[in-house]
Amino acid sequence: MPAVVGTVAALIGLADIVAGVVPRYRWSRMHALSEVLPGTVTQLAAAGSIIVGILLLMLAHGLKRAKQRAWLAAVVVLPIGAAAQLIYQHSRIGTLLTLLLFGYLLRHKKSFAALPDPRSRWKAVANFILMGGASFGLGWVIVGSHANKMVGDPPVLEQIEHVIWGLFGFEGSIRYTGGVDYTVGYSLGALGLLTVATTAYLAFRPAYPAPVLTEEDEDRLRELLAKHGERDSLGHFALRRDKSVVFSPSGKAAVSYRVVSGVMLASGDPIGDVEAWPGAIEQFMELAKRHSWTPAVAGCSETGGEVWTRETGLDALEMGDEAIVDVADFSLSGRSMRNVRQMVKRIERNGYSTKVRRVGDLSPEELEVVQKAANAWRDTEDERGFSMALGRIGDPKDLDAVIATAHKDPEEGEDVAFGDLKAMQHYVPWGPEGSSLELMRRDRSADPGMNELLIVAFLQAAPDLKIKRMSLNFAFFRSALERGGKLGAGPVVRIQRTVLIFLSRWFQIESLYKFNEKFRPRWEPRFIVFPNSRDLPRIGFAMMQAEGFLELPRLLRRRPAEPKPYAQDEDSAPAQSEVTRAA
Repeated sequence: MPAVVGTVAALIGLADIVAGVVPRYRWSRMHALSEVLPGTVTQLAAAGSIIVGILLLMLAHGLKRAKQRAWLAAVVVLPIGAAAQLIYQHSRIGTLLTLLLFGYLLRHKKSFAALPDPRSRWKAVANFILMGGASFGLGWVIVGSHANKMVGDPPVLEQIEHVIWGLFGFEGSIRYTGGVDYTVGYSLGALGLLTVATTAYLAFRPAYPAPVLTEEDEDRLRELLAKHGERDSLGHFALRRDKSVVFSPSGKAAVSYRVVSGVMLASGDPIGDVEAWPGAIEQFMELAKRHSWTPAVAGCSETGGEVWTRETGLDALEMGDEAIVDVADFSLSGRSMRNVRQMVKRIERNGYSTKVRRVGDLSPEELEVVQKAANAWRDTEDERGFSMALGRIGDPKDLDAVIATAHKDPEEGEDVAFGDLKAMQHYVPWGPEGSSLELMRRDRSADPGMNELLIVAFLQAAPDLKIKRMSLNFAFFRSALERGGKLGAGPVVRIQRTVLIFLSRWFQIESLYKFNEKFRPRWEPRFIVFPNSRDLPRIGFAMMQAEGFLELPRLLRRRPAEPKPYAQDEDSAPAQSEVTRAA
């Protein structure tokens, strides 16, 4: 029902704006009543109707999400809007609808109990820009809507000047007859005051911290991963420090998440004992309900999806497959590995060598070079990733991660900022006997094929590191791509494949699948869990924001606590950042 209330509030808000902008009709039966009021009251009512309308439009989204503060603000402004409608426009229907909504909100107060979202003071800047632009546009409409009352025929530039002066509370050069000067002046002044007031509120309201992983939470997660980390290759990414976490009442399981555009987005399976997962999921759903966030899970396994859907009543959709390579089964021999084998041999003949080591085995100087190179070789200003990205290299708590590096002696005149380092890959633990690839970077001057070289080097060194399996990457909608390319595929599957190939122009969907397939992995399905089909576009938008595919204007974004470690790579392998394993 809050969704309907929000829509009704928006419609009433639009009606209030129209009522304040459009000149009133003198033939109304309510005119006789308004005539006994002072003229200033009538003119202020016009301005009040506009301001209340704007505020209701701003509050509509919060009402849809059952936000407590949106309810309180709406209860305050609705009676003012009803009075303004009645006094200025004499609209009994508009007044009645406004009061009906007011009464409904009072009666169903308990339905609007959601807590505020995480927020940033950058919203104050965004509000000033957007609200200022809207106030100017609406002010221009107000000035022009009373053209028949203007003295003379002022040009457009003079009208613009009048609007600007009016927003700052000063009288412009345009004159009106019949008391319209006051209506226009009060309306413009009120718009300017609303812009300043809402901006000041957003700038100086008490800070509500955005979700971050505390040191205590991280230590508890590491304890769970030490016992149960082999269950899910995405488990270690719960340690991203721009995520938050909820634990089960027993403390034996946890769900990590980030809130993006009102979506409470978890990734992978819950951490910890499977028997304790329902408790952590219950805490997750309770927190989502308390804040009126839309719960969603990106990239959970089949077991995880079954538990999520069973415990919550949510739905699940297969979104792709994870490529997993078993070290014992990997070999460069055979016809199927011919292309990879030839590429690796060619690169080695060109003078490249590789090293695969635990991060803790690198000297401080070597680690510093790797960190600087990883940042320098990133194409974008901000790194991408969320579901399968750690966001850091060389942290003292992550010394068991693995770094694979490619080296070649620099040629004469070549840039040697990072010595002989030409490419690198970073792998994080997947339990005691597994690793998950989370970052690939290379020097643009390096030969093509660096990613293949380093993946092969890692798999060949894995037995000495006591690593038995490696999570390579995630292929979005892999099964649709594979089935659609087979002989005899039906028209629906072919259409799906055509759409995915088209989208691959912007998101490396097909190329990631083809790259992963080179290493003959086994494919494990991954799922997205969501409340309703109508929520999928919103969840998809939030996922793309979290992964870094869609970026809001800089003034609207909050910089994450730690940079995200995906970056575009123009090598023969697609960028790890372009289509992440949980997309």
